[in-house]
Amino acid sequence: MKTIARYSLIQPKDKILVAVSGGPDSLALLLKLFSLQSKLKLALHVAHLDHGFRKDSGLDALFVKSWGQKLNLPVTIKRLPLAEAKRKGSLEEFFREERLKFFIQTAKLVKADKVALGHNLNDQAETVLMRLLRGTGLSGLSGISAKRNIRGTLFIRPLLETPRSQIDQYLKRKGIKPCIDSTNREDIFFRNKIRHDLIPFLRGKYNPNILSVLAGLAESVSYDYEYLDQVARRVLKGNPLRLNIKKLAKLHPAILRLKLRQSIAFLQGGTRRITFQHIKELEDLIFTRPIDSIVDLPKGVSIKKTRNSLFFFKH
Repeated sequence: MKTIARYSLIQPKDKILVAVSGGPDSLALLLKLFSLQSKLKLALHVAHLDHGFRKDSGLDALFVKSWGQKLNLPVTIKRLPLAEAKRKGSLEEFFREERLKFFIQTAKLVKADKVALGHNLNDQAETVLMRLLRGTGLSGLSGISAKRNIRGTLFIRPLLETPRSQIDQYLKRKGIKPCIDSTNREDIFFRNKIRHDLIPFLRGKYNPNILSVLAGLAESVSYDYEYLDQVARRVLKGNPLRLNIKKLAKLHPAILRLKLRQSIAFLQGGTRRITFQHIKELEDLIFTRPIDSIVDLPKGVSIKKTRNSLFFFKH
């Protein structure tokens, strides 16, 4: 697997928590890693989160458990209470956060070195389009990383450069039928609309290689973003929650915007749901709005303009 070598995703004797939904991507990932187990002396542990969103979702959990038994691998399964999800607002956001917490907690519990996820080339392209349509900057256009540390846990994506069609062909050759989540066919989630409507339209009408084009954009932007992010971290050192306004105003707009994002990320652990428009509001706060003005951002983050500083806080 070229992606593993290219990004140094796996080392000999690694213990890897493999996130398996039972769908094509995660099942192919599990089988690929299992094929490397003996050669690299890997220790694999399967993790499955049952969203409870469908009445038959428990069958997926049983399917994953059966594969753990076939491969003689330990399996950890957790089911989410759907009633709680319905009280939380966005189901997409709720499920994403719960998946993240489950994988991090399980990885720590079983002492795994990293968590392997089944994102593929199609997922990368879909993510870039989703973020573009919602409003984003270089960070969002960077797409999904092949390797990323999240809250102290290393997540890897060995299939990130593999098209979904190749994954389907791989399973078909092996005569393996994965679980198919019926909600993936429904346009109840924004990603599904991108997958079923927009990408086929772009592929058919404008560019048959749209997936590779979008993935290439994400890779190119990620390198640019990484460099600029390093530059931004070297300026205005000190308290990231109190930035000097006069010094901010002298920064190049690219570095200024990254500095603002870094302060937001320091406060809330990331910049998810922070759009380009939010950053423009903060620029307006710096340059035109009066002292004591406040800009409110998602997840309870606010920024107040004092005489000399921008003060970042949560309420």
